[in-house]
Amino acid sequence: MNPFFGYASTAEQPISMSKSLSQVSLSLVGGTNRRDVSDVELARGLALGEGWAVGVTWHRFAPMVLTLAERSLGSRSEAEDVAQEVFLCVLRKAKTLREPEKLRSFVYSFAVFALKSELRRRKLRGWLSFLTPEALVDASAWTVDVESRDLLRRFYALLDRLSPRDRLVFGLKELESMTLEEIAGVMDISVSTVKRSLGHATTRLSRWIRADPGLADAFATERWVR
Repeated sequence: MNPFFGYASTAEQPISMSKSLSQVSLSLVGGTNRRDVSDVELARGLALGEGWAVGVTWHRFAPMVLTLAERSLGSRSEAEDVAQEVFLCVLRKAKTLREPEKLRSFVYSFAVFALKSELRRRKLRGWLSFLTPEALVDASAWTVDVESRDLLRRFYALLDRLSPRDRLVFGLKELESMTLEEIAGVMDISVSTVKRSLGHATTRLSRWIRADPGLADAFATERWVR
């Protein structure tokens, strides 16, 4: 079971980071008086292993991570797995954060790393099993009509043809509306590298989309031209 879903506690005692998180009751409803703490205070609480900080961190950043992962992967179930991995890493590495005011970027950087790893694993699974990219996209839970789901599957199939870095750069820019500088920061690459990756992604996607009449009607690729 995902340790971040379905557990609740009001425990305020410090949590040992060596303890299995699957046995830790996370505060999803308790400790609401702590939710207005600053990122700096929250980062310090995490570094000290304080129980309240775990629940508040999840409440504050889980929506961001889940949305980013679901948009990047096209699968809610895979997004939840990535979110769990991200928060395990955040809790384990909390003491390494030297600038507490950058907690959000700290969480984002782990999310980007986890997504890059998952996209690489997905490509490998596709090669080894000879599956088409569409078979790796879970759109069954999306509340859209059949035609729209088909278009989404075809679009994510095109995204699967991009390199993990190009795909993440494109997703952060076009789906998360991040600036080039923000992308460079969370991916730990230069702005010039971000520009090159974005150029690669938009050029390829534009060409592939124009070759698919249905997608060409649904996506305005002209705005990607820079």
